[in-house]
Amino acid sequence: SRERAEETVSQIRDMGRKAEALQCSVADFQACGDMVKKALELFGHIDILVNNAGINIINEFSEFSTEDWDKVVNINLRGQFIMSREVCKLMKKQNYGKIINTASVGGYAGGAAQIAYYASKGGVVNFTRALASELAPYHVTVNAIGPGVFDTEMTHDSLDGDFAKYLEGRVPLGRWGKDGELDGALIYFASDASSYCTGQTLYVDGGYSENLLRY
Repeated sequence: SRERAEETVSQIRDMGRKAEALQCSVADFQACGDMVKKALELFGHIDILVNNAGINIINEFSEFSTEDWDKVVNINLRGQFIMSREVCKLMKKQNYGKIINTASVGGYAGGAAQIAYYASKGGVVNFTRALASELAPYHVTVNAIGPGVFDTEMTHDSLDGDFAKYLEGRVPLGRWGKDGELDGALIYFASDASSYCTGQTLYVDGGYSENLLRY
């Protein structure tokens, strides 16, 4: 949201750094291109792109509408394609860049009633691999973070009752992810500490994906 973005801008400016908030729909080709141009005007270069926009719609497959499928895939997968395409043009010229995609443990595992979400996140994992290979000659790394279950705006309403207990029982650490527990992975991929790491998906999921191998 614009409001939360502006709060972050204020925090960064309070530290004496430059920040601006720009807003667009990641599923809109023209809007993404315009936003990238504006960011370039403001800062002169773009070194890091974090593709973090995502949604989920829950419904059984036989009732899942084409409109809902398109909405989820357009934001979760096409949005990453559009933003990465626009930004990589600049990164190739710079001969440097970091692209970090938000995948999900759902890119590794499937499940009922969330067909578009799982399909899109699986696509993000392979999109990350493919783009990493193409951009490697330009010293641009492309990696993904695969969160497990975190208490967020998107998941909060489902973290209650029997379904929550079922999921919690399959996480070896026995709990949901906490605020801040994705920070380390993000900082690693954004920094030169990961300069020899590309095409990878790092699952931050309390061991959930590892536990799936036992079932």
